Amino acid sequence: MNRRVIGVICALLMAFGITGCGKSVDIAFITDMGTVYDGSFNQGAYEGITRFTADTGKRSKVYEPDGATTKVLLKNIRKAVRDGADVIVCPGVLFEEAIYKAQQKYPRVDFILLDGEPHDASGEGEIAKNTVSVMFSEEQAGFLAGYCAVRDGNTQLGFVGGTNDDPVVQFGYGFVQGADYAAIEMGVNVAIKYCYANTYLENDDVKNMTGAWYRSGTEVIFACGGAMGRSVISAAEENDGKVIGVDIDQSSLSNTVITSAKKMLGNAVYNELSDYYNGTFIGGNVLEMGAENDGIALELDNGRFKDFTPEIYDAIYEQLKTGRIVPYASTAYGNTSDLELMNAEVYYLELNKNE
Repeated sequence: MNRRVIGVICALLMAFGITGCGKSVDIAFITDMGTVYDGSFNQGAYEGITRFTADTGKRSKVYEPDGATTKVLLKNIRKAVRDGADVIVCPGVLFEEAIYKAQQKYPRVDFILLDGEPHDASGEGEIAKNTVSVMFSEEQAGFLAGYCAVRDGNTQLGFVGGTNDDPVVQFGYGFVQGADYAAIEMGVNVAIKYCYANTYLENDDVKNMTGAWYRSGTEVIFACGGAMGRSVISAAEENDGKVIGVDIDQSSLSNTVITSAKKMLGNAVYNELSDYYNGTFIGGNVLEMGAENDGIALELDNGRFKDFTPEIYDAIYEQLKTGRIVPYASTAYGNTSDLELMNAEVYYLELNKNE
């Protein structure tokens, strides 16, 4: 059989997700608009892959697209399929339309979609049998962040989200509610500046804005936006401020990071990969990760608190775990105007560029 015929056969096999011609990778990880080592969401997910490959000897490869459109993401999925990937891990809502198409085009490849559910351009959704969506209760993790900020003695808070995509909005909503809950317990009033930066990348406008917040009295800012959080950290370092990190333990980035609202991304990815290679992967469903199954947490081991203690944390976490506290998780408005707060006042702001 000549090379041309072999090439045609391989191309046809890859088109149907059947690997074996020039297989060079088992597990593919495709990043969103950020890099794999963003110190946040992408990195947390990838750590689950690296831990799994270290334990099993499976081969992994990272694909960093040069854009975030569905077309570009599908191009990278196609590359991973051609490289022989058995399973492809994709982080975030930017992949929802791409996975919707890819799961049908490549039925012999399995997909792990983090923080998103596949849907078409009209919003019509379907999770195929070769896809699992892993969703996290960001409102619970955000609640813990806001609660600890106030219980640690802060009353002037800030929240900066990367975009107003649902997971980020839920982090913000939880943060505001947690701060209000703690303020009621302590009998204090809290003010919260609230803004979406419209980027997940480091940004001077974000640094300038949050620097101005710190100088005007803001004590701690919850930064939810991948590498964008580094801009908030830079502002905190220059203005004696404090930061709450997101997705993974970000304490190593700066001494200004007092804690992080974590999604247990690495564990979720590791477990799904284990299921895949053990033959127990259950596609076509949404896996919900929250306090009830230890899918979210607040970083304590590397925390830099003044008054917030593990005992206080355990008590509030237990209430989330058992459902005694259920943070409101709607994303319809995105600006917290639909929240009924008692002791917290939210000031919704737009990012002013080139301050």
